[in-house]
Amino acid sequence: MTDDLLSLFTNAAQVAADHRATVGARPVQPEIDRVALDNALGGVLPDAPTPPSEVIEQLVAGTAPGIMGTVGPRFFGFVTGGALPAASAADILAVGWDQCAYNEALSPAAAAVERAAGTWLKDLLHLPASASVGFVTGAQATNTVGLAIGRTKVLADAGWDVARDGLAGAPRVRIVASEERHATIDRSAKLLGLGTASIEPVAADANGAIDVARLREVLARDTTAPIIVSLQLGNVNTGACDDLRTAIPLAREHGAWVHVDGAFGLWAAASPRTAHLTDGVELADSWGTDAHKWLNVPYDSGLAFCRDPELHAATMSYSASYLTGSGAAADYVLGDLTAESSRRARGLAVWAALRELGRTGVADLVDQCCELARRMAGRLAAAGATIHNDVVLNQVLVSFRDLARTDAIIEQVQREGTCWVGGTTWRGRRLMRFSVSNADTTEHDIDVSADAILTAAREGTDHCS
Repeated sequence: MTDDLLSLFTNAAQVAADHRATVGARPVQPEIDRVALDNALGGVLPDAPTPPSEVIEQLVAGTAPGIMGTVGPRFFGFVTGGALPAASAADILAVGWDQCAYNEALSPAAAAVERAAGTWLKDLLHLPASASVGFVTGAQATNTVGLAIGRTKVLADAGWDVARDGLAGAPRVRIVASEERHATIDRSAKLLGLGTASIEPVAADANGAIDVARLREVLARDTTAPIIVSLQLGNVNTGACDDLRTAIPLAREHGAWVHVDGAFGLWAAASPRTAHLTDGVELADSWGTDAHKWLNVPYDSGLAFCRDPELHAATMSYSASYLTGSGAAADYVLGDLTAESSRRARGLAVWAALRELGRTGVADLVDQCCELARRMAGRLAAAGATIHNDVVLNQVLVSFRDLARTDAIIEQVQREGTCWVGGTTWRGRRLMRFSVSNADTTEHDIDVSADAILTAAREGTDHCS
């Protein structure tokens, strides 16, 4: 049995390693035949068991035509990092060990790893050393956790116990956020029963950061209602960062809970070259970011931080007679800080990535991606494209002379396969969005991708004329 298991795991790891070794030499997007994929992987469930080795062979063969090169160096469609070698190997161990990272009793190892990684993260990102860290799935979870804690606090300040009494009859909570906030803020408002009507949008400046003067005006509209202010590091389109140093004290004047959505932009704090964009971050109450973005760990890995660990745990935890060890102070780094009791030890990959890179490695990764984004913007602009944002981080918004064909150009780039870019609508314009987040991306990757994009744009214009 041991030999069979070793062979099974080794073969699976070999397939994954081969993919990683060759992904940069293959089209990012394969020729997708959905019917063929469904036929290879679907059908009637067999009555009889299948040997594990055959199962994996069938899985690999069936999925091969549909595997995207998202882990490769030329996937620029979303803010999707790659997966560092140590982080990937640590995730393999997490699955093989099958640790349930709910509390200290279930996995002392997972608890120790999360304590260590959490300490390193807070230091890197300039957050309070006493803050709690919940290892969640991604930005949706981090924003939901942050807003949930804020809901608990501002309603408690208004004399309402939301955990006991729910929202029926509760004071109305105002969520003040940029008009260019990420859509997960809206979904969090829905999930938390606050509703999207509770969101009061604030105008953004020319590059997509919140307009602090307008923030002051919006806050002053109602000085009695409980308020949550959601600020942003890393506008999803432009990369712009809100002026936290000015905005947070302003929110404090109104007794607001301040949450910072730093899904990718919070990592700018790790580099001396970009840390100024996050100035004042330590003043907030809760923060969220994704390790599967700029830290380059495998999906899914989000991080929810809170200044008040006890409030964090009181908001997110629950108790039951069979949950040995639940609610203990030592578990504040585990399940009491997330909405999931059953979760794998995803902190292992975060710990491994931080150990592999070290402090200077994380800073270099951020700097490299920013520099490569500027290189892409320069290459495209020199050839006549229009860059619509100030490239402060790793995001580039692009248009070409034939604005009506933006989506067709994007589709052609994806189909050609040298790189993969996505589209977005920003301020009424349909644009190409280019994101650089992978540790393996090089100047050569940028240059060949720029050539492919420009070729598609020229062919599109020629076809139109």
